[in-house]
Amino acid sequence: MTTETPVPAARRVPTERVHHGDTVVDEYAWLATKDDPETIKYLNAENAWTEARTAHLSGLRTELFEEIRRRTQETDLSVPTRKGQHWYYTRTVQGQQYGVHCRRAVHPDETTPPISTDGAPLDGEQVLLDGNQLAEGRDFFSLGAFDVSPDGRYLAYSTDFSGDERFTLRVKDLSTGELLPDEIPGTFYGTAWSADASVLFYVTVDEAWRPNRVWRHVIGTAAADDVVVHAEDDERFWVGVELTRSERFVLIDIASKLTSEVRVIPAGNPTGEPAVIAPRRQGVEYSVEHHGHRFLILHNDDAEDFALAYTSADAPGDWVPLIEHSPGTRLESVDAFADHLVVSVRSNGLTGLRVLPVGGGDAHDIEFPEPLHTVGLDANPEYRTGRLRLRYTSLVTPDSVYDYDLVTREMTLLRQRPVLPGPDGQVYRSEDYEQQRDWALADDGTKVPISLVYRRGTPRDGSAPCVIYGYGSYEASMDPWFSVGRLSLLDRGVIFAVAHIRGGGEMGRRWYDHGKMLAKKNTFTDFVACARHLAKAGWTAPDRLVARGGSAGGLLMGAVANLAPDAFAGIVAQVPFVDALNTILDPSLPLTVTEWEEWGNPLADPEVYAYMKSYTPYENVAPLDYPAILAMTSLNDTRVLYHEPAKWIARLRAVAPQGDYLLKTEMEAGHGGPSGRYDAWREEAFINAWTLDRLGRA
Repeated sequence: MTTETPVPAARRVPTERVHHGDTVVDEYAWLATKDDPETIKYLNAENAWTEARTAHLSGLRTELFEEIRRRTQETDLSVPTRKGQHWYYTRTVQGQQYGVHCRRAVHPDETTPPISTDGAPLDGEQVLLDGNQLAEGRDFFSLGAFDVSPDGRYLAYSTDFSGDERFTLRVKDLSTGELLPDEIPGTFYGTAWSADASVLFYVTVDEAWRPNRVWRHVIGTAAADDVVVHAEDDERFWVGVELTRSERFVLIDIASKLTSEVRVIPAGNPTGEPAVIAPRRQGVEYSVEHHGHRFLILHNDDAEDFALAYTSADAPGDWVPLIEHSPGTRLESVDAFADHLVVSVRSNGLTGLRVLPVGGGDAHDIEFPEPLHTVGLDANPEYRTGRLRLRYTSLVTPDSVYDYDLVTREMTLLRQRPVLPGPDGQVYRSEDYEQQRDWALADDGTKVPISLVYRRGTPRDGSAPCVIYGYGSYEASMDPWFSVGRLSLLDRGVIFAVAHIRGGGEMGRRWYDHGKMLAKKNTFTDFVACARHLAKAGWTAPDRLVARGGSAGGLLMGAVANLAPDAFAGIVAQVPFVDALNTILDPSLPLTVTEWEEWGNPLADPEVYAYMKSYTPYENVAPLDYPAILAMTSLNDTRVLYHEPAKWIARLRAVAPQGDYLLKTEMEAGHGGPSGRYDAWREEAFINAWTLDRLGRA
């Protein structure tokens, strides 16, 4: 094992690009050549260096892994969901990495789901797919599609064994257990069945990994005979396909970051020509849900936080208002059932569910007890139902599954994820922990919410260590969530904080708009303001604060390292988008063109170019006193390519050599990291051990 820092190897001729009169020099561009043996040698050397530098934490890593494992009910069974005459569920088995997907016939007069508290198989179960068997002999395994046909006969499923998110699609006959000869390589997420299960629709990507085509496959025929139903030529847009809950229509969803269009095909006529619900108009986003004689349309046409309307299902045309726009209440989605509509809403930084009875009755919001929580619909495949399946959690409440009676409004807890005693026998009690909301003041006077959780009795005198997590892009909201792995931090006196910064969607569409394009720096300054506030308010101190984020949140980590290196004792950047300018300047790279409406187009607009260059982490590495940095990446990641953090760490070492920088690359994984649950726990234990070491709690 190496005991020397890997040489960044700027020995090769750097690349130069000239844009808008400015020259971009990239000394480490050679690291982007994935099939170069020197690249792999360098990444392996970095892994060896990281292992050597963290060898003293091996015992703690084992301890933290065991804490996660012991607190998790390894043999477990999800709450079954009814579809037709079957209950569908997933089992996990102690010692096995992946889930086992099953179903069991509904017994006569059985109205509530059968629940196995010990995770044992249900009597009479049928195993549909065993992920452990599929993954045997593989270093990585991911399931893309898992789609049972409306008649329950076929299962369409797809597999990825490298992490590059290109899947091979197959069809299994559930009545015989046999695989059909149908096999389609190179597919993406998303499938939809025709009403009679004779046709399967699926999606493929172009050379830039943009999902751009929807195909029609006739069961029992060769993939070479498949027909393109829709090909999207505008490189800003991507496509998806789905079957409505009513099973009446196949929807082709076409969307860019700002604009959308939906086309429909009757599920009973799968060879029909797709009909456009409403032609795309720049800046207008809408989604469609089928409900009886109408299509429900959730849209932002003159409605910043979205409104709900409907149009005729027989002849789509004018939109008739159903729920008017209400500034500050973001309508996020609508789900249609025969006798009720359910709208997922967001207000004051919290999620909620609004029920609208069809044909009379008052609309009402479902009430929840905790001031900080996250609620959303779980699987609800049945169109005609009197019950709503929902999932609820908070920073102190484990994931909980409820059935909500749409008539009586009674909510029944079906199951809460068990948290078993830790290695020391300590039993988890939510009352031993506290959660609360605090507010930081941004540079421009905006109040930024922070969610905090900590063990009761944790001091508020600045002495407590703290981890602050952030994301802040794509209108994605970091809503409160429960984590078994996090308990290992809380029980060691660490406070966990989530900064709900602009660029996310926590406070509505405007919150997102004020953290993108030429307002992107608000995301970074908001996060720094939250870090400063935690120290000023006595929650922690800068030398006791570690920041963490991933993907676009990894860009955030790199940006705040340059902006305020003194505010943090350490930074964890997972699959970080730290070379944003070079990536967005190259339209041949995966997803670049589709990202222009999120970040701006620096190729065409010199103002965007100058703005991005002023904040992107790789471009702005300087001879600063950086905190310790741990960067995590995956060789087969197609969303944030591995070379971005590799180049970033190399430049940090060259420009600010006094710093402590580590790079850990998963050589057989994708954007989500290791695929097996035990491997994922080991990665979390690795990060938490490093974090505790930086916080002086190792």
